[in-house]
Amino acid sequence: MADRTPRLEIYPDRIRENATVILALAHKHNVQAACVTKATAAHPAVAQALEDAGADMLADSRIINLQALRAQGHRGPFLLVRPPTPSEAAEVVHTADLSLNSSLSTLKLLSEAAQTQRITHRVILMVDVGDLREGILPDSAVDLCKATKELPALEIAGLGCSLACYGGVIPSTENMHLLINTRDMCRRETGLELPILSGGNSSGLPLLHSGGMPPAINHFRIGESIILGRNAIDRSPFPGTRQDTFIAVAEVLEVENKPSMPIGNRGQDAFGKSREFVDRGRRRRAICNIGRQDVVIDGIVPLDSGIIILGGSSDQLILDVEDAENPVKVGDELAFRPGYGALLALSTSSYVYKVAIPG
Repeated sequence: MADRTPRLEIYPDRIRENATVILALAHKHNVQAACVTKATAAHPAVAQALEDAGADMLADSRIINLQALRAQGHRGPFLLVRPPTPSEAAEVVHTADLSLNSSLSTLKLLSEAAQTQRITHRVILMVDVGDLREGILPDSAVDLCKATKELPALEIAGLGCSLACYGGVIPSTENMHLLINTRDMCRRETGLELPILSGGNSSGLPLLHSGGMPPAINHFRIGESIILGRNAIDRSPFPGTRQDTFIAVAEVLEVENKPSMPIGNRGQDAFGKSREFVDRGRRRRAICNIGRQDVVIDGIVPLDSGIIILGGSSDQLILDVEDAENPVKVGDELAFRPGYGALLALSTSSYVYKVAIPG
């Protein structure tokens, strides 16, 4: 399989190095780290690297991935980081030790499922502190805590928030204190301890690293900064980590000298877009065996700095290779470094071979 294309090369030893660095930072500040596997579709080599580094929890957004982690023999605990759908309540309490929640109707179903299975399921109630993804507004938190407290077989483990996802809102001392103040208000009104304050994802690590994270924040869900070694706010390298953890490899199907501008009247492309083109004259162009069905084309960077990505169709990638360091020919393999969105797609596509490479 190592020579099949397109493929995603996974370097678990490098991922373990990154996890060790990030976990040391978190633990230095008394923060638990739930290491998130969703960008890699819970690939077993990645999960093992995270566990070997000492992950406090393994987390994913899809219950099927948590089921796979359990089947692979990982010890957990397991956290579901997307609020459950009502239809999967029974699977959630059976598979996940904790889940993030914001809907009382779903919490009632989780309670019923946990009672049926004679277990206690732990929940983290999500509060929206500005990013406008999941979560109740702070002034509704007390009511949700009171209602959830009355549900049998559920334990409210704490409160959490999501930042730098939908709205791109950066974690700050101010929005972290909003979460803390909401927790304190819920404590006073309900008598619950609410020991976990989950301050978000990898985007919170720069604030933690700089010493600006309030000490009450004691939990993070961390994916990108470990998996790709990136600061999730601006995608710069995160201190002490490496960025060569994944490589996407595609094979060249065609190399021809062609004009830069399409010839003839133009309408929309296959994806409903009207594209603009840059006239560079006649250039040497290559087509590779990977496309939008497999990867976010704007999210990959050629390892050969002389190659320009022009675009792609559903299953073909179109490149300008006129200035490639080494002449490109049919049958060559070209390598690309994926960003977060590209890695997510590569991991999900069944047409991309996944190969774990030690060392």
